[in-house]
Amino acid sequence: MRFPNRKLHTAVDGEDAGVFAHFRNPFVHELRFTPLQKLKIAVMTVTLFPVRLLFAAFMMLLAWPFAFVATVGRSEDAVEPLSWWRWLVDLVLKAIMRAMWFSGGFHWVRVKGRPALPSEAPILTMAPHSSYFDAIPVTVTMASIVMKAESKDIPVWGTLIKFIRPVFVSRSDQDSRRKTVEEIKRRACSDGEWPQIMIFPEGTCTNRSCLIAFKPGAFIPGVPVQPVLLRYPNEMVRINSTPKQGVFKILWLTLCQLHNSVEIEYLPTYTPSEEEKKDPALFAKNVRRIMAKALGLRIIDYSFEDCQLAMAKGPLRLPKHTCLLEFARLVRHLGLKAGVTDEVLHEEASRARELCGSRLDVEGFSQYLNQPMTEAVQDIFSLFEEHGKMDVREYVIALCVVCRPFRYLETIKLAFRMFEAQEDGAVVEDELAVILKTALGIGDFAVCYLFRAIDCQDKGKITFDDFCRFLEDCPDFVEQYHCLSEPIPQPSRESTSPSESQPSTNGFCADFSPRDPSAHSKKQN
Repeated sequence: MRFPNRKLHTAVDGEDAGVFAHFRNPFVHELRFTPLQKLKIAVMTVTLFPVRLLFAAFMMLLAWPFAFVATVGRSEDAVEPLSWWRWLVDLVLKAIMRAMWFSGGFHWVRVKGRPALPSEAPILTMAPHSSYFDAIPVTVTMASIVMKAESKDIPVWGTLIKFIRPVFVSRSDQDSRRKTVEEIKRRACSDGEWPQIMIFPEGTCTNRSCLIAFKPGAFIPGVPVQPVLLRYPNEMVRINSTPKQGVFKILWLTLCQLHNSVEIEYLPTYTPSEEEKKDPALFAKNVRRIMAKALGLRIIDYSFEDCQLAMAKGPLRLPKHTCLLEFARLVRHLGLKAGVTDEVLHEEASRARELCGSRLDVEGFSQYLNQPMTEAVQDIFSLFEEHGKMDVREYVIALCVVCRPFRYLETIKLAFRMFEAQEDGAVVEDELAVILKTALGIGDFAVCYLFRAIDCQDKGKITFDDFCRFLEDCPDFVEQYHCLSEPIPQPSRESTSPSESQPSTNGFCADFSPRDPSAHSKKQN
């Protein structure tokens, strides 16, 4: 796999601005500090940080009894008339939450634009979603949000959450997504009787370098929405909680800053057309385009599934300059990822092996995929081609990685099967280089010293078992043997077992979109 120098054909989200395979990974955010900044953080860690943390915890505890009293005896299915004491509790809670954010350094919350009334825009779509501090607009407006059902059982936090009447999504209920969409539609069509629902349609955190694909859940009701923009114009530390960064680390760095800036901008209400009401995906794309233009950000059709790919831990965790996110977008665009099982991948590997390393041109690759010659097919071909030809085995390796990112050993084993010699099941140095650079989605991989370390008997070839034994002794071989010109971001030291649990969205952007939104729109029709 290599980085093509030319611009890819396929436009992002149907626009004319092309995309380069070499791009900034939206799911990775690196923090680099000067010696002076490090000194400031060290001083703040022992002075300001503990004071702020204790005060924020105190304010949450102070808010708890008010939220508890306000939720006692309240119906979950209807909105009672707002009595004077509930109005007073709402006012007190807003003041306490504002004091909590103030203690964390958010001294001013700048608000631009006019917030729409619930009757004008029942749903607020917030982007970009980049931090747990994105909860600030929730506490300012006391709007409802979509939350994981497990959140309501967390002491103190669960009571505060229930006060804003969230829509809960349950993991244990297989029908929860449908029920959640129906509940949102019911509230959205109440003519302003229910509080507005604030939704983060990206579904996961990014580094704010672009807007990734919006999930259609917020747009299925087909009601007017108000786009809301979030900006953090911080000088020293950008408040980003991308999936590869720990929550406590971001909390620590943010509270160590003397002042944190946040800006909330309300754009004009967007009323969907009849066509958009029937097609939530189109509705979502058009709203995203407006928000991206206002933010001055580009649009890229990456999704939460691509975030999982970027988050995968292990010896073969992806570098920040990987091509595999672009590859994943393209195969999803062509529908090549849908319905891919282990059996399908093994069949693809067998087909590729039967070609015996024969290199295909773009027409041959199109026939191999059983796809018409489209710009997307040419873009995939460009990721692998060299001198106008490509080895289809590299395509199969990349497909394995994006379809099962947490099972890297199985991918490497399948790759060995495609490249190994029949007589001894071994691969040579050049073949190992192709396997590893394709699995990482990079253009070059210095494998010389690594191969010598694995081939301790100097046979000039290695087997998959040799590679596994070496991996047990040297799990960080990519860094240790300087295989990359650019280091891979280090994840937290947690289990790197292939069977580790997959990441999920955070608490206040729970995924409730139907798995097949097109099917939902068809059902409505």
